[in-house]
Amino acid sequence: MDSASDIIRRIFGDQADSLGSEIAEETTRYQALHMVTFPKPASTRRIAVANQKGGVGKTTTTVNLAAALGDSGARVLVLDMDPQGNASTALGAHHISGEPSIYDVIEGRTTIREAIQQCPSFDHMDVVPASIDLSGAELEIADLGDRTDLLKHALDEYLESCEEPYDYVFVDCPPSLGLLVINAMCAVTEVLIPIQAEYYALEGLGQLINTIGLVQEHYNPVLLVSTMLVTMFDKRTILSRQVYDEVKSHYPNIVLDTTIPRSVKISEAPSFQQTVIAYDPHGMGAIAYGEAALEIARRSPAVLATLEAKRGEH
Repeated sequence: MDSASDIIRRIFGDQADSLGSEIAEETTRYQALHMVTFPKPASTRRIAVANQKGGVGKTTTTVNLAAALGDSGARVLVLDMDPQGNASTALGAHHISGEPSIYDVIEGRTTIREAIQQCPSFDHMDVVPASIDLSGAELEIADLGDRTDLLKHALDEYLESCEEPYDYVFVDCPPSLGLLVINAMCAVTEVLIPIQAEYYALEGLGQLINTIGLVQEHYNPVLLVSTMLVTMFDKRTILSRQVYDEVKSHYPNIVLDTTIPRSVKISEAPSFQQTVIAYDPHGMGAIAYGEAALEIARRSPAVLATLEAKRGEH
């Protein structure tokens, strides 16, 4: 019996760049992705998604990886630490100024349990939203003695009191290297760095790695750069492949094999207060984020073992 991709190829022909070829690839990858079981980590993975460069797909990566893992049955919590609140928008969370948010959590006025909302598109996913109020937080907490650990204390307290443990916690960081980002890096054990497949992709990456090193040295010795993901990848250009190969040669063990393509649907989804996983589940953007999420899930044993070894050293 012919597969869907065989039938589509027969109808549209075998031209490599034809519509039929693209539809066949989408169908094959979608079917393969939804025939596998995503393994769950043995303990909660806490992941900050960070890059001080804007426009690299950081928030898009946060919400869509979280959604893909939530859609696979994992229990996921997203903390929005970006005052723009774009992750909150994409996850359908209310984040009007004055409502309980991550701002109130890090300032100690409320707990994560009181600020949390369930994502309407996924039963297994929760979000603590951010509002524009968060933009003033760095100045307000700058003189506090434990200013780098405010989020960590709140998250530790919440996770310890949860009846059902989370498989993943994602923290969406603002495009900076300020106090909010340091709070995020102190609250997690892993950093995921999205890198745009363009000429300036590696510009600033050294500065980010240096900042992570300072956080490791002074605040969070077990922090691990566990994952890099190349975004906005255009398979038609030599440049995209060159950028991917360059990043992969520098960081061979942490760059995912999956790349995220440029996609109109990925860009459209937040305007409907949805992730692309919910908005266009059969499209190439959702498929790519699903494949990246599967890679992350499959790498859990190795990552958790590395973290355990780092804890043993400290």
